[in-house]
Amino acid sequence: MTELRNIAIIAHVDHGKTTLVDQLLAQSGAFRANQQVAERAMDSNDLERERGITILAKCTSVEWNDVRINIVDTPGHADFGGEVERILSMVDGVLLLVDAAEGPMPQTKFVTTKALQIGLKPVLVINKVDKPDARPYEVQDEVFDLFSALEANDEQLDFPTIFASAKNGWAAEEPDGECDNMEALFEVVMKHVQPPVAEKSGAFSMIATLLEADPYLGRILTGRIHTGTVKVNTPLKAIAQDGSVVENGRITKLLAFRGLERVPVEEANAGDLVAIAGLSTATVSDTLGDPSIETPIPAPPIDPPTLAMTFAINNSPLAGTEGSKVTSRVIRDRLLRESEGNVAIRITETEDKDAFEVAGRGELQLGVLIEQMRREGFELSISRPRVLYRNNPDTGEREEPVEEAVVDVDEEYAGVVVESMSERKAEMTEMRPGGGGKTRIVFHAPSRGLIGYHGQFLTETRGTGIMNRMFHGYTAYKGPITGRRTGVLISNAPGKTVGYALWNLEDRGVLFVGSGIKVYEGMIIGENSRSGDLEVNPMKAKQLTNIRAAGTDENIRLTTPRRFSLEQALAYIGDDELVEVTPENIRLRKRHLDPHERKRASRAENAA
Repeated sequence: MTELRNIAIIAHVDHGKTTLVDQLLAQSGAFRANQQVAERAMDSNDLERERGITILAKCTSVEWNDVRINIVDTPGHADFGGEVERILSMVDGVLLLVDAAEGPMPQTKFVTTKALQIGLKPVLVINKVDKPDARPYEVQDEVFDLFSALEANDEQLDFPTIFASAKNGWAAEEPDGECDNMEALFEVVMKHVQPPVAEKSGAFSMIATLLEADPYLGRILTGRIHTGTVKVNTPLKAIAQDGSVVENGRITKLLAFRGLERVPVEEANAGDLVAIAGLSTATVSDTLGDPSIETPIPAPPIDPPTLAMTFAINNSPLAGTEGSKVTSRVIRDRLLRESEGNVAIRITETEDKDAFEVAGRGELQLGVLIEQMRREGFELSISRPRVLYRNNPDTGEREEPVEEAVVDVDEEYAGVVVESMSERKAEMTEMRPGGGGKTRIVFHAPSRGLIGYHGQFLTETRGTGIMNRMFHGYTAYKGPITGRRTGVLISNAPGKTVGYALWNLEDRGVLFVGSGIKVYEGMIIGENSRSGDLEVNPMKAKQLTNIRAAGTDENIRLTTPRRFSLEQALAYIGDDELVEVTPENIRLRKRHLDPHERKRASRAENAA
């Protein structure tokens, strides 16, 4: 039987996890010499490739000196922390990857906390030591301080350190010990990560940690075998966390990880990571096992959602013209399917049945879900994100979620960022020189104050600032925060925009649409330069006369309209506005399209 090691690679976003996995796969011989492999081979999802981030945790395995090392690549954004929390229960060790210049970042702290809590002993990999501003030994000390602050035990504090450049494919015990392979990293994994302690005798049992749908095999549940041996075509029972039986079935396919492939195997033993097909209802955190199993394996608790949006049917005049999935029934089925595999998302149906409240970890996580749905042909109306409050269990006081925001900015922009954050009720907890001539400032800011701030932050720092956020905890409600100060330009009629009308409207503010675009009554076509909304006619054509104009007043030159990405649109809208999302367009609109209804709703809100 092949000896096993199970490890996860955890790190802050963009510290090089997926690139490191590429190198481990390549140097272990997982690829043929002439095989064409895409860069960041583990990021197989279209959105992951476009955004350059890992969204879904994925498993792979490499062979090294007759030992099979199962590796799990995890996301780096706090929004996808639910994936990380589940994955850590599958492994016996973690490679904690830290950038040699940036040092420990908010997500480093988050993932390290989770790993230390369940008793894992991390191996520190200081990556990108070939950067000109690298400071490897300082970063090593900062990680030790972080472990101490997180109350790591003596064994966890005695962590081994490897210095690496994943991009260039080498790892060594010293930062200047550059070589041409990752052998030092493989050796540290073999020495410091213990083989899985698993009960090979006894009945088969495992906890499902990942769920995906396959067009040929149906539902595939991935997890680590807890006890016993599993074989193809044996009976299987799924038990929920409360002990109730979810379903009974049979294993139709047993898959193990070999390089980037999932290959069918006839049997697998305790401690190995496998994917099982054959069940139709079982989901994440259910225990899969022999029919004799009565007690579920305890699943680690998942942090609760902090942000919610309303997903509703698209009821604009252009509904159904660009997408194929527009009814509340298909939207509901898709959202419920998402919540099955993604434990960090919570779906609640609203009273009118045409809308659903979707709660998650952050704007990025929900934005990725919306983007996936629009690519699948859905049309949706999305509300502004809002935070989820809670009542303190001891005092009953209303509390709101707070995030730790770590900001790296050039010194000249530090003042304006501190001012903007204080307007958002943020408290500065630390300010010190950072790497690369930047100043690092740490804030504790209410989540609702940070909604939509990132775009303004980039403007304030001329695109040079970096902001990282992670959930910190709950605090007493900090009072009202001023929102968008300007109003919007609203189309007062349906039709196609005319260049002459838009040219005249440019004095009123910034336009969001160009010439010849379909608009409807109540659609937002621009930002008013003053406070308050303004209804305008973007279809008004020039009155023609039989007098020939001397000059060139016919040559209308329009300023390029401001285009919103999905996340920017969600951050921009107010509470009385919606984002209309279709496979072809992202439009902004008022919740009530009719101006009389808008006035009635505004009066009712003011009275309340």
